[in-house]
Amino acid sequence: MAEDPPPPAAEFLDQSEIDKLLAQTVEAQAPKPLLVRANDSGSANVKVEPYDFRNPAFLSEAELRRLRLLHEDFIRYLSARLSLYLRMEFGLKMAKLTTVSYSKFTDSLPNPTHLSLFKVEPLVGVGILDINPRLALTVADRLLGGRGHSVKTERYLTEIEIALIEDVILILLEEWCAQWKTEQELHPLIIGQENNGRFLQTSPKDAIVLALTLECNFGDCSEQIQIGVPYYTIEPVVKTMQARRQKDNAVSQVVKRAEWQGAYDRITMPVRAEWQAFELTLREITSLRVGDVIEMSPTICAETRVLLNGVPKFTGTVGLDTDRVAVQLIRKLPPEDSSYAKSDGRKVP
Repeated sequence: MAEDPPPPAAEFLDQSEIDKLLAQTVEAQAPKPLLVRANDSGSANVKVEPYDFRNPAFLSEAELRRLRLLHEDFIRYLSARLSLYLRMEFGLKMAKLTTVSYSKFTDSLPNPTHLSLFKVEPLVGVGILDINPRLALTVADRLLGGRGHSVKTERYLTEIEIALIEDVILILLEEWCAQWKTEQELHPLIIGQENNGRFLQTSPKDAIVLALTLECNFGDCSEQIQIGVPYYTIEPVVKTMQARRQKDNAVSQVVKRAEWQGAYDRITMPVRAEWQAFELTLREITSLRVGDVIEMSPTICAETRVLLNGVPKFTGTVGLDTDRVAVQLIRKLPPEDSSYAKSDGRKVP
C-alpha cells in the first residue's frame, strides 16, 4: 500500500510565526482606551471625574449637604414631637445619610427587625422604615403605661404591639413629609408590615435608595431607625427644590429705572445759585462800605453753581429772562463735587 505524501512545507509554521500570531490576537482582544481628539469641538470643556460603579451616586456633595441640612431640621422637630407624645425624652441624632443600591440596603437590614412599608402620596414608589425590635418594644411598653425601661429580649412584634407602634411610625412619617412642604404637599400611608428584609421586592435591585440612619436614645434604650426611600420617589421634589434654589440665587440683570411718584409732588426743596468768586480776609470784609466796588471776573457768570438743599448739583450760566434773573443749566456735577463748601464756610457732608 502506498503511503500518503507529506504535506507541502508551506503549511508548517515555525515558532516565530506562531508567537507573532498570538501577539496579534492578544492585541486585538485588548480594550482600547477612549481618546478625545484635540480638534474635536468642545474637547476643551471635557472634564474627567472618577465614578464608582459599585456605589453609584445620583446626588452631588452639594446636593447631599442640602438634604442633610433639611433632615437635621426634620430630626429636631421629630424629637420634640415624640417626646411630647410619649411624655418622655426621645433623643435623635443623624448617624448617616447616603445613597446606596436597593439590594445593598436590604442586605444591611438586621434580623430580627420590624419593617414598615409606606407610600407617600402623590409620589410613586414604596419606602421602607426599619425600627429595631428592642426600641419598638420599649416604646410599646411606654404607651401601655410603663416607665420606658429597655426590653432585653429580641423577638418579633405581636399584632397588638404592631398596632401600638404604628401610631409612632405614622408621626415619624408625617414629620418626614412635612420637611418637603415648601416644594409639595405630601401625605404618608402605611401599606404593610414585614419582619425580614431578605425577601422584599418593593424596588428593583439596582434602584438607588436614599438611606437615613438615626441613632435613638429613649430611656436606657439606644438603638437605630433606618429610612430608605427610592431616589425615583423623591426625584421630582428634589428637582423642584433645586430649581427654586437656582432661581433664588440668580442675580437679576434688569436695572430698575427711576420713576416719578405722586407723593413727590408736594415736597419742597430750597434751591440756590451762587458763585465762588474770591476770598477776603475778615479785616477786608469789615472795611467794606456802601458804594465800594468789588471786581469780579467776566467769566464768572458761566460758572454759576446751583445747589439743591445746600448740595451743589449743577453748573450753569446766569442771564436775564424778561425782568427776572435765570440760570441755564449746562451740566450735572459728579458726586465727588458735593464736597463744595457752603457760603457759611462749612462743607457739605
